[in-house]
Amino acid sequence: MNLILNIIWLVLSGIWLAIGYAVAGVILCITIIGIPWGIASFRIASYALWPFGRTIEPHPTAGVASMIGNVIWILLAGWWLALAHLVSGVALCITIIGIPLGLANFKMVPISLVPLGYRIVPVRNG
Repeated sequence: MNLILNIIWLVLSGIWLAIGYAVAGVILCITIIGIPWGIASFRIASYALWPFGRTIEPHPTAGVASMIGNVIWILLAGWWLALAHLVSGVALCITIIGIPLGLANFKMVPISLVPLGYRIVPVRNG
């Protein structure tokens, strides 16, 4: 089922989200100071391509630098990215077929809001 949902997601919105996050990652990596956020943006882009069957969890070695970086990210980009995922998630949930895709958008809110200090891992079944 994850494969079918990922293919539908990819065609309807995943490719566009991934392209957006990848372009943002390139722009951020051009500046030396933006490299940590650029790498996080590339990580979110890979998650945006194929979200079903994967989840996010806190990285055990994340420290104060991740927290400070996340505060800067929230102020500059995180709040509007999270809001965009919320709005598109609600719009997708209006239709029955779009509910799983809307839920995938809601699942992306935490990592789009605070990307540093989290990692993307396969969902553990059982």
